[in-house]
Amino acid sequence: MPRSVWLLVAARAINRMGAFSLPFLTVLISVDFGTSATTAGLVSAAFGLASIPSRLAGGRLATVLGRRRTIVLGLTGCAVAQLGIAASGSLAEVAVFAVLLGLAFELYEPPSQGLIADAVGPADRVRAYGLLNAGLAVGGAGAGLLAAALGRWDLRRLFVVDALTCLLCALALHLALPADRTGRPAVRRGAGARPARPWRDRALWAVFASGTLFALVSLQIVMGLPLTLARRGLQPADAGVLFTASAVTAVAFQPALRLPRLASLSDPAALALGHVLLALGLGGYAASSGLPAFVGATVLCGLGEVLVLGRVFSVVAGLAPPGGADGYLAAYGTSWGIATVAAPVTSTQALEHLGATALWAATAGLCLALAAVQLLVVGPLVGARRPGGDPGRGSRPKGVAGPWRRAV
Repeated sequence: MPRSVWLLVAARAINRMGAFSLPFLTVLISVDFGTSATTAGLVSAAFGLASIPSRLAGGRLATVLGRRRTIVLGLTGCAVAQLGIAASGSLAEVAVFAVLLGLAFELYEPPSQGLIADAVGPADRVRAYGLLNAGLAVGGAGAGLLAAALGRWDLRRLFVVDALTCLLCALALHLALPADRTGRPAVRRGAGARPARPWRDRALWAVFASGTLFALVSLQIVMGLPLTLARRGLQPADAGVLFTASAVTAVAFQPALRLPRLASLSDPAALALGHVLLALGLGGYAASSGLPAFVGATVLCGLGEVLVLGRVFSVVAGLAPPGGADGYLAAYGTSWGIATVAAPVTSTQALEHLGATALWAATAGLCLALAAVQLLVVGPLVGARRPGGDPGRGSRPKGVAGPWRRAV
């Protein structure tokens, strides 16, 4: 892998080490200010709403200011907002800084994902994005334990640690990444390249719609687990242990992605399999009552997320025209902003009115529906954009026989 990819992976691992404050935002608001779960969910939803223009701005600023400047600006802004949340003395102050955090939160993503898309060829993108996710998981393994320890002491400490890791990540990337070219676009388009118009691309819309629901599922896990644990007589901070189990699963599963049967799966088949594994894990949450059972369900969810995240960014980058990866990835990434708005509301409302069992059972059913959508809708639309209608495959390791590849 190119040096820039390794730099981004290492920096994101550092940043991820302190990035478990957000799941505890609703808990912090409820505990420190005595508000209802609904009010806490609305504040978290305001953060998510602000993150939607943040993602789009990240794609635009990567072209205007340059990728390195945009990355540093986003991480520094996150640090300032996190420190503001930690120091807030009222609900209004927390809400203001939560919105500011949302406005800075997604600036990093489009330029970093665009750097990876341009640094490697199409055949290596699944592996590159998988490596990025593994780096996030390595940082997350320590972050979950950190959250479990600090969360028992003072939830505000999580936001301070998060801010420090953001600043450390910003400094490391400012020193290590190539300087932006002053007065020039961050990405050069080749002669005759068609302009990037992601919102006019039907295939991207299909990936975007299913990706929004996948993001909603992922964030409901993040937002809903601490509250679910509390309702079942466990410590909310034990969610840090579960997040660590998910991170360890993501790291341990990376070598399996290169096994012939997994690596040669078409993109729709791999995405469908990931959603089925997620459904199984979520069904486990619905039935779990003790921490060991929650850990087992989390491992299944972690396996599903590894399969989906490793493929979907490669699919989106493959849809973009030359030089258009930043715009396509930014457009797709707004799915996470929409989900960040919805997840605090849907998870808290479902927990209050339906209970934990109904929340996780319904979410498992949604994942099974998404598995079918990958095969019946998303796959054909994306395949129609490729020569010969090829639905796309992961990077095939050496030794995979041609007949097996055709069979899948």
